[in-house]
Amino acid sequence: MSATAQPVTTTSSVRRRALGVLAAVATCALIWVIGSVAGVDWTVTSPGRPAMELGLAPVVVVSLGASLVGWAALVVLERFAGHRATIIWTALAAVVAVASLFPLFGVDASTGAKLALGAMHLAVAAVLIPILPTRR
Repeated sequence: MSATAQPVTTTSSVRRRALGVLAAVATCALIWVIGSVAGVDWTVTSPGRPAMELGLAPVVVVSLGASLVGWAALVVLERFAGHRATIIWTALAAVVAVASLFPLFGVDASTGAKLALGAMHLAVAAVLIPILPTRR
């Protein structure tokens, strides 16, 4: 009889991943706070839409949502892709992080806001990519 090893998500793994999500959200919140203290104008206008003031709450909600989607994608890949899950997820996470920057070129916002928003997008990836995958 042959047994295939399935990755087991232990409590410590869940805890590490949850802390990673919280760290990603906290990093984005910190970037927003630093930008606000530095005087960044958080008004962003997307084509065909009215201007929107990006407050701290949307930053927290979006970074939390993106982090949880990343975690869920990793769990699904671990279930169905086996030992290749980490490699696949890391590649997908990097592609998504880079692709998430492209909309910044199509919005009207101050240079400071665009730089801070780009930093937030990259911060989520920079925190989650090393933390979420299961360590072997």
